[in-house]
Amino acid sequence: MDHKQLNHTQEILNNAVSTQYTAGASCLVYQRGHEQGYWEAGMADKEAGKKFSRDTICRLYSMSKPITSAAVMMLIEEGRIDLLDDVAEFIPEFSNPKYCTNDGRIVPSAKPVTIQDLLNMTSGLTYGGNSNEAERQTTVLIENVKAGIDSKNPVTTSDFVRQLGKIPLAFEPGTDYQYGLSADVLGVVVETVSGMKLGDFFRTRIFNPLGMEDTGFYVPEEKQTRLAHVYQHTGHGELALYTDSNLGVQHSMKEPPAYEAGGAGLVSTIDDYMRFARMLLGNGTFNGSHVLQNRTVNFMRTAHLPDGLQQSFESKLPHLAGYTYANLLRIMTDPGLSKSFGAAGEYGWDGWLGTFMMIDPSNDLAVLFFTQLTDSGTTTTVRRIKNVVYAAL
Repeated sequence: MDHKQLNHTQEILNNAVSTQYTAGASCLVYQRGHEQGYWEAGMADKEAGKKFSRDTICRLYSMSKPITSAAVMMLIEEGRIDLLDDVAEFIPEFSNPKYCTNDGRIVPSAKPVTIQDLLNMTSGLTYGGNSNEAERQTTVLIENVKAGIDSKNPVTTSDFVRQLGKIPLAFEPGTDYQYGLSADVLGVVVETVSGMKLGDFFRTRIFNPLGMEDTGFYVPEEKQTRLAHVYQHTGHGELALYTDSNLGVQHSMKEPPAYEAGGAGLVSTIDDYMRFARMLLGNGTFNGSHVLQNRTVNFMRTAHLPDGLQQSFESKLPHLAGYTYANLLRIMTDPGLSKSFGAAGEYGWDGWLGTFMMIDPSNDLAVLFFTQLTDSGTTTTVRRIKNVVYAAL
């Protein structure tokens, strides 16, 4: 890679911090098995004057989803679940689902929610809102989880998903695309099939084999000083602390949570997550640890939405033009439509607080960006970094 070109990444991070777009951030690039560059800027904790660094622990939010996808794929390749399995086989509350029609009625569904619906976000599950009864009831459920986090009887992972199964869906499964709580349901499927808590399954089957020592559903006391603060824009060009437990994910991360959210609950460091990314880039193997089969990873990164649902995905997430969606991942299908430089087959995902993963098999490339800013994801900062990286190839 052209490292002079690649080092423009530092300028991008410096600018993001100096303009108070974010408090701190880091970026790590690997290609052909070697670290091509690491950059950092700003603060992980402005109040205490702690810099953002390689060992800063960040909340992943939706970048938890690719890890949940990998866990599901393990069970599929072992023949323990099937893509077309009815989720009700594992979670009875999803039996006889109902969905909301466009005219406001709630009617029985002729189709079950399948494992593939959950992986592709075509299940009808949402993240809440006020557009229909599904969103309204989901909002109430999430607020109940948040209210009970510090109580004597917090809502557990299983409790949450079983209550979710009783809520009408936003649409009939398989007929539309809607980003939502599908990965959290998959987490309970993993628990049911494996007989292990989700966190234990992750640790035993993924984190320990890959050496991801700082990744999990909470941050032990001895590591709490490394946990980044979360910031939000004030609307006046400044940043303020954010301390809410969004989506029912405990903000403090001090205790093992009752609710282990497969779609949003994990924390990690940039080096830890790069181990996971390099495992995927290595077709399931990293440093001699074999996590997934080659063909399994190939399926994860080449699946796609059918034409009708692809149009829905594009209309709801226009910033991801050029991509399709499957297996809890965005997958590049048409680089010419993309809002940034890229390559066909590039894939990954991002998180609500700005963590971002990109894997490009054709260039043997993995890129991570970490920050802790609300309502982020694939932002202008990420696109600028992608452009710099591809220009350096």
